[in-house]
Amino acid sequence: MRQYRDFQSGFTDWDQRGHAKEWLLYAHNLGSHLSLDETSLSQGELYTILTNKAAKGGKGSIVAIVAGTKADTVIEVLRKLPESQRKKVKEVTLDMAGNMALIAKKCFPKATQVTDRFHVQQLALEAVQDMRIAYRWQALEADNEALEQAKLNQTDYQPEMLANGDTVKQLLARSRYVLYKKATNWTESQRERAMLLFERYPDLKTAYELSQSLSYIFEATTNKLYGLAQLAKWHEGVRQAGFKAFNTVARSIQNHYETILNYFDNRSTNASAESFNAKIKAFRAQFRGVRNVEFFLYRLTQLYA
Repeated sequence: MRQYRDFQSGFTDWDQRGHAKEWLLYAHNLGSHLSLDETSLSQGELYTILTNKAAKGGKGSIVAIVAGTKADTVIEVLRKLPESQRKKVKEVTLDMAGNMALIAKKCFPKATQVTDRFHVQQLALEAVQDMRIAYRWQALEADNEALEQAKLNQTDYQPEMLANGDTVKQLLARSRYVLYKKATNWTESQRERAMLLFERYPDLKTAYELSQSLSYIFEATTNKLYGLAQLAKWHEGVRQAGFKAFNTVARSIQNHYETILNYFDNRSTNASAESFNAKIKAFRAQFRGVRNVEFFLYRLTQLYA
């Protein structure tokens, strides 16, 4: 590998090698529709990556890679791109992070910002999981107390067994993936587990239905006005349910509703950026990690820039 790196790969003559660890720019890959996201290259170190959607994850995808996620740092680097080209950018998809919105606003002032719908949906799914985990801790605590009481009374402790063979704490642990999936995609055993779960914990059923109805809004709605009405209806459902975790999700949506509603214009998502992140992880796994960050970036840009 060292022989290839130093003498055959062209790495030693790479024109961006001197600043590769801090930033990389490929102005010729700048397009009208971009994705802005963050990823980890090695040991949890985050990099901000700007990609061109038109390249569909292939050669010409990478527009910029900047070390870190600090808005001021990323903005300074991206402003090295020609201003005339930056003003031609029409749309930037991004997550709900404030730093990403500031980067897009300062560097691409004429572009429409679109908050990725999958990040919004993920918040709702995580709210359901938070409730499941809270119930699981309660079940674990109750199980421990019952076991300790049985020892004091010198009796055998037999946990309650449900119809599918789960104990209550097993039911809550094994329902994780059930609550991520649509009901139409459940297997028979998952459907049985969901019925037992929702019968015992009706709040989880309500929370699951709220998360699924939010996903349905993005899948079935075709215009902004109707989308706004449906989100308002969903907010009312959250208010009536009174779940703390979902109230937080609702507030996050309210704070980003304009850029979330922009999704309904072209149904644009950040899926291309997430797909590109997956390619980076696969590339990293192929080399069993990243020993030399500069060389890794060089190989990555040879493929995708």
